[in-house]
Formats: sequence, C-alpha cells, structure tokens
Amino acid sequence: MPIKVAIIDDKASNRNIIKDKLLRNNLFKVILTAQDGKDFLQQMKLLAAGDWPDVALMDLEMPNMDGVDAIASGSSFFPTVKFVVLTIFDDEDKIFKAIKAGAFGYLLKDESAENIAETLWQMHESGAGPVSPGIAHKILQLVQNNDLKILQKQNSAESKTFFDLTEREKEILELLVQGLSYKEIGGHLNISTNTAKKHVINIYEKLHVNSRAQALHLAYEKGLL
Repeated sequence: MPIKVAIIDDKASNRNIIKDKLLRNNLFKVILTAQDGKDFLQQMKLLAAGDWPDVALMDLEMPNMDGVDAIASGSSFFPTVKFVVLTIFDDEDKIFKAIKAGAFGYLLKDESAENIAETLWQMHESGAGPVSPGIAHKILQLVQNNDLKILQKQNSAESKTFFDLTEREKEILELLVQGLSYKEIGGHLNISTNTAKKHVINIYEKLHVNSRAQALHLAYEKGLL
C-alpha cells in the first residue's frame, strides 16, 4: 500500500517538482498539495481521519501561516501525521524551531529524488525520522553546545494557569490556532464576530503577544492547549 503524502509549499513549481520526484516511485501517492500552512489545515479538516496523509512534507517560509506554525498546530490536531520539513534552510534557528514545533524529520530540497524517496520509505518502515546529513551535523553541534533543549516542555499546572485564561478564552484560542477567522469562530460558538474579536484581543493581552503566530508558539510552548 503506497505511503500517502501531502506537499505544502507556497510555490507551485516547487510542489510540482517534489511531486514529480516522489511519483517516480510507486511507493508514494500524493493526496494533498497546499500553498501554505493555513491552506493545509483547512484541507485537512475536510478529510476523514482514515484519509489523512501518512507524511506531510512542509516548507518553512510561506505567507499566511508558515511551516513552523503549521507543524505546531497540525501535530496536535492530526497526531498520526508525520511532519517532515523539506526546505532550503539549514540555519540553527529554523532547525530548532521546527523540531520544537513537532517536526519528525528535516530534509533539504537539494537532496536527490532517490534519497528523499529512500529516507521517507525508511521512516515508514522503521519509524525513525529522516534527517539530511548536514542537518544531523548541525543538530549534533546544537546538542553539544547545550543550545537544543528539546525535552524541556513545561506541563505543570502553574504553566497552564499562569496566564489566567477563562474557559471560553481557551476554547477560542483552540479555534484561533486552527486558522479560523473571527467570523468563523463566532459562527462555531454562536457569538457575534465582534464578540469573538474582543475575546481574541483579550487573549493577546493576557499572553502578551500581538499576533496569531505568536499566540500559537506561546500556547504550545507553555502547554496551554
């Protein structure tokens, strides 16, 4: 049975190149392509759990919702999907953020079609996350320098209640990180668009953030969701 793959990249040419690389091998079936993180999450919500992709190949730099935010949200709402970064970026900050968000692997786009296919198949067979050799070296350096603290996730009750969000605000925060608009949040909760917007403003003030992306990062970092 072929491995079901989603490709998320803001450039159509890149999506087509990656798709072509994978479809040279009958082990893969591309079931979803998206132009950014928000587009990916919206398409995923329309699928039954049994139709979810096995692997989501995620670019990092995208408009509307970047790869890190999409991985952080997607890994929570679609836990069976393995998120693998496929990008041109190999700097430490992006590696750290992607891994912290929940990336299962990290590959560079300049890998050959054979290497990408082989590493994804090995991941499917063994459960080991694929990492390009150059990225593995950088991760090793980060660990040796004590800069990569993957395991330090705050789950204490103090962290979850520190910002004093109400139950309604937590509910709205969950919808917010799914990419819903004020109008969609209002419709989901049977409140007006203006009321939803006021709640979001209050959430931002309590979290001391100024955007949806910042709220998403903080919510997962502090274990609020």
